[in-house]
Amino acid sequence: MAQLTVKDLTLGYEGKAIISGLDFSVDAGDYLCIVGENGSGKSTLMRTLLRLQSPISGTIETGDGLRRDEIGYLPQQSAVQRDFPASVREVVLSGCLSRIGGRPWYGKAEKAIAVESMEKMDITHLAKRCYRELSGGQQQRVLLARALCATRKMLLLDEPVAGLDPRVTAEMYSLIKRLNREDGITIIMITHDVAAGLDNANKILHVGAELFFGTKEEYLASPVSRGFSATEGGEA
Repeated sequence: MAQLTVKDLTLGYEGKAIISGLDFSVDAGDYLCIVGENGSGKSTLMRTLLRLQSPISGTIETGDGLRRDEIGYLPQQSAVQRDFPASVREVVLSGCLSRIGGRPWYGKAEKAIAVESMEKMDITHLAKRCYRELSGGQQQRVLLARALCATRKMLLLDEPVAGLDPRVTAEMYSLIKRLNREDGITIIMITHDVAAGLDNANKILHVGAELFFGTKEEYLASPVSRGFSATEGGEA
């Protein structure tokens, strides 16, 4: 049974469609990369999947025991977010907000989850550091740990390596791959790096003038992939 099923989805703003007739599904343990031209609606799709924006039409269904509040999210960082004046521990712990219900404080269970998430991202030694004093790569590890506090089932990542240098980019991709392969967390990731996406993903969703959803092998053999590579130079 699919964790996430999208049927005949049309999305956009103020009734103006950006993407129409989109159908795809994601199973537990999948690694789905979303690619497409700039402005093709990739980030809009992710916000719609997270219920931060309503679709114009169509349906988004969760299944296989996945609740809507069990989806972790790593958005693109803004300048304001990079300058957030809180400790690493506080930022990571804030990912547990959906777990505390009506309580005005974090309990032992949430604090233990935060500790485990920091350990997975190898940032325990940074727990007392101010978030805004960290490097870009360290900040992304903190935000990924925060997203892990919200879920052990599915992560949505919006260009998680944007602005990082090649070494840190490779480390981030390795961390994400490990979460998928070793921890069984379903990954849905927007990426502009098609080569890296194809290297790690088992499914590809291409949005834009043409839509495609299928396996990595099917995508590489499709005219959508060949046309995209030729016109965009491999960027999404």
